[in-house]
Amino acid sequence: MFADKYLEKNQHKILISELPEEAPGIIVVIPCLRETELMNTLNSLNECDLPSGKVEVILLFNQSEVADEETIRINTQTKTAADKWITTKPKSGIRFYAVGPVNLKKKWAGAGLARKKGMDEAISRFNFNNNKDGILVSLDADTVVAKNYLVEIEKHFRKHPKQVGATVAFEHQKQQLDKKHREGIDLYELYLDYYKRALHYSGYPYSLFTIGSAFAVKAEAYVKRGGMNRRQAGEDFYFLQNLVQIGRVGEITTTKVYPSARLSNRVPFGTGPILQKWMKGEEDLTLTYNFEAFKNLQQFFAQKDRLFKIQQNAYLAFVNTLDKPVQEFLELDKFNVELEELNKNCSRLETFQLRFFQKFNAFKILKFLNFAHEKFYQKADLLQQIKLLNNEQQD
Repeated sequence: MFADKYLEKNQHKILISELPEEAPGIIVVIPCLRETELMNTLNSLNECDLPSGKVEVILLFNQSEVADEETIRINTQTKTAADKWITTKPKSGIRFYAVGPVNLKKKWAGAGLARKKGMDEAISRFNFNNNKDGILVSLDADTVVAKNYLVEIEKHFRKHPKQVGATVAFEHQKQQLDKKHREGIDLYELYLDYYKRALHYSGYPYSLFTIGSAFAVKAEAYVKRGGMNRRQAGEDFYFLQNLVQIGRVGEITTTKVYPSARLSNRVPFGTGPILQKWMKGEEDLTLTYNFEAFKNLQQFFAQKDRLFKIQQNAYLAFVNTLDKPVQEFLELDKFNVELEELNKNCSRLETFQLRFFQKFNAFKILKFLNFAHEKFYQKADLLQQIKLLNNEQQD
């Protein structure tokens, strides 16, 4: 079976004893920790139009092995409610499984490991029928979905069989938010769109939204990628930015997910913590990365082919022609060492072009942006930067 070695290496223990009645085509994985709005998510999934293939939904209730009594109480209570919901809402074509609560090792307990546990269980179920083309969908327990959600995900991968994954369009829930909260989530969505489009403008070929509740991945690609990471936050960003290195990740824009805009401090960074800081006046969401930094990158990336098989003296001369922030960053980052290794392993320009962005990837770009704003730029007005980007893209 396609995932035998992966499951053995990750020492996966089966969580659902009941074998799939039929080979599922889609499995949705939802990590659950202290969730009080889960029934909204379950109801929205249950009301979806169903695709031609069978659908399973895995609710992975999780908590740290040192979780406090309140967390244990909420998880137990919600799991009981989920079990009851499952028995009273049977529907042909979609099956729900509530697992746990699973105790996670204190060192790794968090969003990444919880998502990984659930996704690995989904892989074991795809593996049972050797369904390497099964679609593994990541969703959150505070997120509702459009009625055509499952149908459009299936349709997308049938239309694009070579894609290894896809992001799903999203819009945060904004009903019943007070004025400041609403303003905060609107600004955050504008920032996410600006950052994605500015990356694309710079010449980076893998600009995409990285939202944990809004992506899907082919089972075989998940295994090849090495599975989900155990990061306590940002696991979605790291997973998707590594996934693009093994194949094309598309965009599903014909349906939507609606994540919560709730305030939260359960993870170090992400939507919840950022909004909480905004509400407290500790984060100014009207400011963002200066567009000049992306223009610096664009100047560099547009000339990257000159770096193929470049000699040391020519490299130094080339770097001196770049904008100062990029010059200093390349020196600080010792990019010449990575470039030398890259050139040793690339005999053709086409290979070099492909692998260049494995070295200068989204993580290094973020590192550059932070460096540039420490030394060269100030964060700037978000709406003004969007205007500058729009003007550039119209030229």
